[in-house]
Amino acid sequence: MPFSAEKALAVIPVFNHGATLRAVAEGTLAVHPRLLVVDDGSDEPAAPLLAGLPLTVLRHQTNRGKGAAITTAAAYALEAGFTHIITLDADGQHDPAQLPDFLARMALTPRAFIVGARDFAGAGDVPFSSRFGRGFSEFWMFIQTTRRVSDMQSGYRAYPLAALTRLKVRDRHYSFEIEVLVKAAWGGFEIAEIPVRVHYPKRSERVSHFRSFRDNFRITILNTRLTVRALIPVPFQGYAWDDGGRVSLLRPLASLKLLLEDRATAASLAASTFVAIVVCALPIPGFQSLLMLFLIAVFRFNRLWPLAVSQACLPPFMPAFCIEIGHFVNHGLWLTDISWRSLGLEVGQRFWDWLVGAAVGGGLAGGALALAVFAAARLIGRGLNKKAGRGRAAAEGGRP
Repeated sequence: MPFSAEKALAVIPVFNHGATLRAVAEGTLAVHPRLLVVDDGSDEPAAPLLAGLPLTVLRHQTNRGKGAAITTAAAYALEAGFTHIITLDADGQHDPAQLPDFLARMALTPRAFIVGARDFAGAGDVPFSSRFGRGFSEFWMFIQTTRRVSDMQSGYRAYPLAALTRLKVRDRHYSFEIEVLVKAAWGGFEIAEIPVRVHYPKRSERVSHFRSFRDNFRITILNTRLTVRALIPVPFQGYAWDDGGRVSLLRPLASLKLLLEDRATAASLAASTFVAIVVCALPIPGFQSLLMLFLIAVFRFNRLWPLAVSQACLPPFMPAFCIEIGHFVNHGLWLTDISWRSLGLEVGQRFWDWLVGAAVGGGLAGGALALAVFAAARLIGRGLNKKAGRGRAAAEGGRP
């Protein structure tokens, strides 16, 4: 996905920030001429405050939440042909002069969600809720995804629309910004951070619509929901980029082709296949997905393919397979007595069967599938190389 600064739209969600909005908009236009303001039902409409400025204003008739404003901006930007949006707050907390820093990073990693990690040193009267919330959200992000993002609550960030519009984000308030990063990590998308300056005015001059009890309660409910989902032994859905395709075992060859075109290698795809199968076979219900995400990060695998491979390991099929294999290895015969006695009263023996079966059956199944993936990827890769070679020859005036 090539990046062009002309395809990036700056977005300012606003709700009752009349005192600071125009200065933020003017500062943004000074460095980036494409600006959208989403008025989220302000008591005093934002459009008259921005009269004469070359920008677009959209308005919600009622206050629907910051996440809803960002969703509205994303839909507008996509319809208008933009590929990215960069959001910054209307209260003057963020420095619009740093928009070029985002554009420079987006040029290097156009497919990444880029978060502006706030530098609190010299930032003024930083609220305790901001300092506490930053560490609190970083902790839960790691629990839910095994990824570390230092500033989950920063509103200064860039979204690639091709990724944002595929994520199923339910929250429409401040916690939208947390949920979207967790689900981006689950979906296999890259998350990057750049340092940004931030300024907090004196408490008496500050305009904030964050309500400690209400919004912290929403964040608590969100983290509970995301943590429960992270522990459910059902693999996360992975996404691809080109032509809207999704990496899936239901279309293995097309999926491998997408990944190889995205710089994956046959060896890495095979290795991640083996890891995905072995991890999903382990008798650790609720933790397979988290362990797999951790190993993906450690070995720098493409995140999409292991997520797709893990779809083949949905319970109860993989546990049943491992228990049968383990029972045969331990006792020399298959487990045919499926009853309360064999599955309930003898749960300790079944766990041991599962563990042995995961080591033997998971290893064999993972190895066989990894070899098949390696062979298929090599063949597809050769075809892509030949096609690329013919393209280069044609461009140089030779025969295709």
